Amino acid sequence: MSSMFKSLSVRNYRLFAAGQAVSNTGTWMQRIAQDWVVLGLTHNSGTALGTVTALQFLSVVAFSVWGGSLADRWDRRKLLMITQALLGLGSLTLGLLVVSGRVTIWEVYAIALAVGTASAVDNPTRQTFVGELVGSDLLPNAVSLNSAVFNLARMAGPALAGVLIPVVGSGWVTLANAGSYAAVLLGLALMRPGELVRRPARERGARAFRQTLAFIRTRPAMALVMVQAGLTGMFGLNTQITTALMATGAFHARATGFGLLTTAFALGSLGGALAAARRREVGAALVLTSAAVTGGLELLSAAAPDTWAFAALLVPTGAAAFVFITSANTTTQLSAPDHIRGRVMGVYMLVYLGGVPIGAQLTGWLGQVCGPRWTLALGGAVTAATAGIASVVLRRFPEPPVTDDPPAPDRPPGAAPDGVPKAASSRS
Repeated sequence: MSSMFKSLSVRNYRLFAAGQAVSNTGTWMQRIAQDWVVLGLTHNSGTALGTVTALQFLSVVAFSVWGGSLADRWDRRKLLMITQALLGLGSLTLGLLVVSGRVTIWEVYAIALAVGTASAVDNPTRQTFVGELVGSDLLPNAVSLNSAVFNLARMAGPALAGVLIPVVGSGWVTLANAGSYAAVLLGLALMRPGELVRRPARERGARAFRQTLAFIRTRPAMALVMVQAGLTGMFGLNTQITTALMATGAFHARATGFGLLTTAFALGSLGGALAAARRREVGAALVLTSAAVTGGLELLSAAAPDTWAFAALLVPTGAAAFVFITSANTTTQLSAPDHIRGRVMGVYMLVYLGGVPIGAQLTGWLGQVCGPRWTLALGGAVTAATAGIASVVLRRFPEPPVTDDPPAPDRPPGAAPDGVPKAASSRS
């Protein structure tokens, strides 16, 4: 099997990836359908759309560390079954309300808050579960393939929703997403638990959280990666907003032109995810380099003379952005021992997603005050500058090796390689 797809040689991961492909497509379908429902209920209120997004992010930010703690203490496969069932129940409830014609905006808000809470547990659990599926040796490849699946779904889901909503309505599209969670649950049920790579957690409660923060303080490279992820998420990854602002404000493009731009970024993102899947090593240096490249390309894009030039620059921008996203995720996971990896990823998600709502509001405001080109340029400049500063700081701190005190479990025949090796040197 090609090195790009080597994680698919693990049976449990194949089941997981197949379920994610179906479920992610359904999720993107529902995003379009839910936006359509909200706009219909509120007479095209952009504020209402923002409120729904804010409620989902609020729950994720508030409970992600707690969710990471659960991921370390519980059986991750069983915990994912619970969270995925709850997410499917949220979609089922919303779909039935829409189909029945009884939905109100307040019910949409309540479901968004509940789904966000379930996602706060699901996100760190699902990300750290990948390490159990394939082991640390294949983790960079598996995370990159997950990003490729995500981007394929991001292209297919909205396209399917655009076709289905006029035919069957937003409610049935939402119900289709509820059904898509069955693919994930079936995959989890069919896995062979004996082939999962596991280590038991040893600390709980406040002591476990203090242990996690103390560990991060001893890892300057990990802390820099988290800070860079937060700043890049806030200023450099507001692509949906900046692309829309450039399309309408700078190029006066119609829907076709905007579709071209979003497709260009999605294609670049898919290419970046597949390119990252070929890499055998990751580290803080790759994270900071890809962030700097992303920021630099955004600066160039701000000066694009027309829609076609902007679309051409969005392809490498999307590639660099998703190399950054996948390498930051993988580096953080590989830099943490397994018994606290869920909590570390909970902190990572808190930092990474915590600035997204702030960045989205700031980007929208700057677009109105300064114009789309200056808004895009400012985001790129902040991303590139912070990556450069972090690279200078990184050279002053050697990265200690990752160790796991609990002994590695015996590995059954055919299972994935075990162990938690050190992430690639931050100076490589």
